Amino acid sequence: MAGWNDFLTEEDKQHIAIWGKQSRDEFGERPVLLVVDVYYAAVGHERKPLLESIKDWPMSCGLAGWQAIDHMVRLIAAARANGVPVAYVRGLPDFPSDSTRVVERVSKGKRGIDRLPPEIRALANEIVAEVAPKPGDLVFGKTSPSAFAGTPLLHYLRQTGADTLIVCGESTSGCVRAAVLDGHALRYRIGIVGECCFDRTQASHWINLFDMHQKYGEVIDGNAAADYFASLGRRTQN
Repeated sequence: MAGWNDFLTEEDKQHIAIWGKQSRDEFGERPVLLVVDVYYAAVGHERKPLLESIKDWPMSCGLAGWQAIDHMVRLIAAARANGVPVAYVRGLPDFPSDSTRVVERVSKGKRGIDRLPPEIRALANEIVAEVAPKPGDLVFGKTSPSAFAGTPLLHYLRQTGADTLIVCGESTSGCVRAAVLDGHALRYRIGIVGECCFDRTQASHWINLFDMHQKYGEVIDGNAAADYFASLGRRTQN
């Protein structure tokens, strides 16, 4: 994905040509698609540009989030069509918040959400309808950025014999990255679907995709992910 080139210096590019990633990371035969933190507080309840959206939802990613969700619709459909399990993680409702986290300080300092009707405010931790879980999908509650910390995700992956995690969601630099690093440390093969990830700043989004691609997994686009899922589906049918 060339988007990160806009944030690299010429020296960076020359260094990467010498010492950067030289070959593609291969995926396994038993993937799980992991959808991270795609709830309304991350995008708002309406499609608005970032600086408009944060007036009501201070941690919103604005239109970048909605664009990623549009790509995610096709990604999730491809997974389901080929028998690839879909697992969701999101914040555990009503768990005591950590006041040291930036997200909590920002949320408490910006009270725009209080102007919204109660039924809209109640959507904050709900997974966006366009990509909502269906029967058979799993939803894990988490209490920290990583999808693995304090959740049954690892037990699920081991029980089902998964060998690969394909990751999407938000934020690229935060909870997506945390899941990728922990998944890599646990020796799972990792794919990150770049166009299905989103963040609040473009630089953070692209540089974290670049960094994860160099060190922890393979950044791919939605078409490559769908082709990978389809190849598994064909293998199952033969």
